[in-house]
Amino acid sequence: MITAALPYANGPVHIGHLAGVYIPADVYARFQRRSGKDVAFICGSDEHGIPITIRAKKEGVTPQDIVDKYHGIIKKSFSDLGISFDEYSRTTSEKHYETSQDFFKVLYEKGKFTEEMSEQYFDEQAGEFLADRYIVGTCPNCGNENAYGDQCEKCGSTLSPSELINPKSMLSGNVPILKETKNWYLPLNEYEDFLNDWIIEGHKDDWKPNVYGQVKSWLNDGLKPRAMTRDLNWGVPVPLSGAEGKVLYVWFDAPIGYISFTKEWAEKNGKDWKDYWQSEESDLVHFIGKDNIVFHCIIFPSMMKAHGEYIMPKNVPAFEFLNLENDKISTSRNWAVWAHEYVEDFPGQQDVLRYALLSSAPETKDNNFTWKDFQTKNNSELVGIFGNFINRVAVLIHKYYDGIVPAGDANTTELQEINKSAKEIAGFLENYEFRNSLTALMNLARFGNQYLQNEEPWKTIKDSPEKAANSLFVGAQIAVALAQLCEPFMPFSSEKLLNMFNVQKSEWNDVETKSVLIEAGHQINASSLLFSKIEDDVIEAQIQKLENTKQNNKKTNPNANPMKDEITFDDFTKIDLRTATILEAEKVEKADKLLKLTVDTGVDVRTVVSGIAESFTPEEVIGKQVMILLNLAPRKIRGIESQGMLLLTTKPDGKLSFVTPDDSNVENGIEIG
Repeated sequence: MITAALPYANGPVHIGHLAGVYIPADVYARFQRRSGKDVAFICGSDEHGIPITIRAKKEGVTPQDIVDKYHGIIKKSFSDLGISFDEYSRTTSEKHYETSQDFFKVLYEKGKFTEEMSEQYFDEQAGEFLADRYIVGTCPNCGNENAYGDQCEKCGSTLSPSELINPKSMLSGNVPILKETKNWYLPLNEYEDFLNDWIIEGHKDDWKPNVYGQVKSWLNDGLKPRAMTRDLNWGVPVPLSGAEGKVLYVWFDAPIGYISFTKEWAEKNGKDWKDYWQSEESDLVHFIGKDNIVFHCIIFPSMMKAHGEYIMPKNVPAFEFLNLENDKISTSRNWAVWAHEYVEDFPGQQDVLRYALLSSAPETKDNNFTWKDFQTKNNSELVGIFGNFINRVAVLIHKYYDGIVPAGDANTTELQEINKSAKEIAGFLENYEFRNSLTALMNLARFGNQYLQNEEPWKTIKDSPEKAANSLFVGAQIAVALAQLCEPFMPFSSEKLLNMFNVQKSEWNDVETKSVLIEAGHQINASSLLFSKIEDDVIEAQIQKLENTKQNNKKTNPNANPMKDEITFDDFTKIDLRTATILEAEKVEKADKLLKLTVDTGVDVRTVVSGIAESFTPEEVIGKQVMILLNLAPRKIRGIESQGMLLLTTKPDGKLSFVTPDDSNVENGIEIG
């Protein structure tokens, strides 16, 4: 049972999500399938989080509109990048509502909850209790004035709404009041002994230090009861009478999604979902980011322990964060490389991103992605090493043997490198060491290149044809091994390779034990390039896109257009701006947007044709004092010579507005500058 953290359906997924959860989880799932395991790889969209309702209010639509939109985008992105979920569902599904409500009722009927009255912030104008994320105020630790009621994103402190200084409601901007309400709590303190025995004593040697350390810290500080219900109008309704207007806490219902989605998959495929969740013969592994450790290692296990029928995770290999160009990825600042945009910008190059992100995977500490490094990994490693070796083998076999694998010695010493590499890659993957496993894969390609370079079959083909044949026989074995072993990491390239060498996907054990993976006399298909070089201009375009984002983030007005190209002071002094008055105005025939204006510039009286007719009637502009660019070269518009340009700006409603002098008594012809 392999799960990947449920992405919030309030926006697309980016490379941080992919590197920190979904690509490593997919590699692991593919590897386990190839190892003969019965795998259920489960995920889905988390559609009940507060970020959903915040996005909906911001866009002026319903939460359902938001989740429908982003669930589709996210699901397609995963599919496009080869993430091989057995089931990708959503927490608004009927099966999920039923499963999470049943889970809650089991705990309720077993007396696992406590009912507690508490004072919570309430927005009188909106008529709603405020979730933690709907309350903003000043952080008591760092002074950040935009801290949320659950966390300060500037200093990283975990907060409660009561700790905020000068709290305000995000719904109305008003100061909320405290109002009494009842909710159901899970007393996590009662599960401290269980969690200590299971994790602190039971997994100190095999769980990642970052996961183990964070759990230990939480337990050392002591756990407190945590509310499993919320006063909200978006989520799974609490299945109790008298609980109207309350929903299940999102971190109660979201992880139950793993179970409900497994049920959906099992029903479609004739499986028993209990074999994966309630059998001691099943291993449960959660792939998550480090910000979800407390939920997957403390809250969800406590829920399952309280229920009494579920197995505990074998491992929770949480990853750290991936930065982008030495800056923290931020969805609010649009500082990200979005999965769906990458697929559009780099068609057919999904494996390049998978490879680059795996090689920079933030396994034990935060890591960094740069476009230049991405280019180097593609050009130097995938094209220069991996692709180069494959191409040499295939081309030489076609050139000298008409595409038929030549005879060779199955006991050639170099063939042992294949078995060694397969075992090494497997060992790293079993220990969740994805970067090391990828390095081991590439080392086999490096070995193949070096072997061919030493053997030089293009030279020995004349004087020692048997040696040349053996060299390419061995090369073919290494190439097919790479085709088999790269599948978890680069599934699209693996499929191309298997087709190129005309072989089927095999069990991982075959590559670990067999010396011959493709027989002499086997016909291979025409060779084709696996990877292509990525040119500088392509990378520069991506870097420029981020630079534009950086500039947009500096704007005090998000609607302002970017600055135009710089001009020199000498250029500026050529501009002749003057005050002027519109004397006459009439519509231009057969032109909905144009007015013909007679303007007194103080220098002369001239004609100006201006596209302002959709914002002003002729009567409205007569007598209007304006500013005019006087020395603009004349041009003909609809047969009328226009001698200048008026200064206007666009209002938020799209209508135009004149830029006018503050003093209505300014004479015409006064220079501005």
